[in-house]
Amino acid sequence: MVFYRPLKIILLVVVTLLLFLGDITSTFSFKRESDRNIRPSEARSFVHHIKDSLFSCTGTRAIDSIFNEYFIKNSIKGASIAVTKKGKLVYAQGFGFSNCLDSTRTEPWNLFRIASVSKLITAAAVMKLCESGQLDLEDKAFGPSGWLNDPGYLQYPDKRIEQITVRQLLTHTSGWNHKRFDPAFAPLVVKGNFKKREAAGIEDLIRYTIDHRLDFEPGTTYSYSNTGYCILGEIIEKASGMPYEKYVQFSLLHPLGIYEMHIGKSFPEDMPDEEVMYYINGKPGLSLAYDGSGVRVPVPYGGNDIELLGPAGGWIGSASELIKLIVAMDGFSSHPDILSRQSVKAMTRQEGKRNTLLGWRGTDGRGTWWRTGTMAGTSALVMRFNNETNWVILLNTTSTDRKSRTHNELSRAIYQCMALVKEWPSVDLFSI
Repeated sequence: MVFYRPLKIILLVVVTLLLFLGDITSTFSFKRESDRNIRPSEARSFVHHIKDSLFSCTGTRAIDSIFNEYFIKNSIKGASIAVTKKGKLVYAQGFGFSNCLDSTRTEPWNLFRIASVSKLITAAAVMKLCESGQLDLEDKAFGPSGWLNDPGYLQYPDKRIEQITVRQLLTHTSGWNHKRFDPAFAPLVVKGNFKKREAAGIEDLIRYTIDHRLDFEPGTTYSYSNTGYCILGEIIEKASGMPYEKYVQFSLLHPLGIYEMHIGKSFPEDMPDEEVMYYINGKPGLSLAYDGSGVRVPVPYGGNDIELLGPAGGWIGSASELIKLIVAMDGFSSHPDILSRQSVKAMTRQEGKRNTLLGWRGTDGRGTWWRTGTMAGTSALVMRFNNETNWVILLNTTSTDRKSRTHNELSRAIYQCMALVKEWPSVDLFSI
């Protein structure tokens, strides 16, 4: 079975390309016919056309009022909010400053780190591969018959590692207790383990992880794991035959007209001009740079390896582009989804007290789904409601206060807004 896998992959990729390209033509349309010939690298996102003057509905002033009050009260430097109703982008607004040093206002097109919301993107990519037959949720991750069967991945002290499946990586039940210590957030430890001069890479992270015995039997115990999703990124590369980021853009983002979401950078000099600056309230102190240079840096600017975290927490994007992806996987019939109905159901199916969600963080069982993300200097919240409303809120500020309940407070503010907004704008900002 192992020897036939490369040929199988090649055939599946070719077939998938043919089906996928045909699918795009029939399902998704660009704003103009001429856009079909624009390369993604040259395409300009719809978010650059969004202006405050497009909002003619007084009903959404409650959103401005409630969130302005919240952001001032909690010293949030900048934020971006996007709301959809029945597949239409009805609200997209920046708050505060994207850069406090020069008082640059936050615009709807500003890019934010979305932290663990990246896991939802990775899960969607896995489901896309499952739909095309290139991957199965019950496939093994490691071992001679697993996806990651390169020689460097075949040495481990615990044979139970060969039992870990793609589904278990998605549901944080692979068997490692990464609540105690998650190697994805300890790149200097991984680097030191291999005595490398350069920064640790994904191969180093995986080899370091599998060199440690499991804490639980695979599939039995939930333990939130960023490293598990980094491993999924490598499996996506193997199954698709493409770099992880490129596959996500090719299969999910570009067909939807989403051109400015990508894996972010760690150091400010490498960040795009459209990306916001990040702030931490309190006394955050400095951290050793992840690259081993010995330089002490603010945690948001080199304390974490954003590219290494990619599939688990490295994506950046605007609230408006991110919500366009959410609309394409929310399961509502008002707008075509890029995932099948079966995939959407699989991602949001909660079985008893066991965590069976794929990518999503939680569901109330009545049609409300949510995904949160937090990293030094950034916080993100995605919510999907059964009244065909989706919300995305991105912040460029966090706090050192361990008692902070940012996501709970943001969700309460959302519920307040939905109770007060009686009329949404008739304009669809996706189509301007």
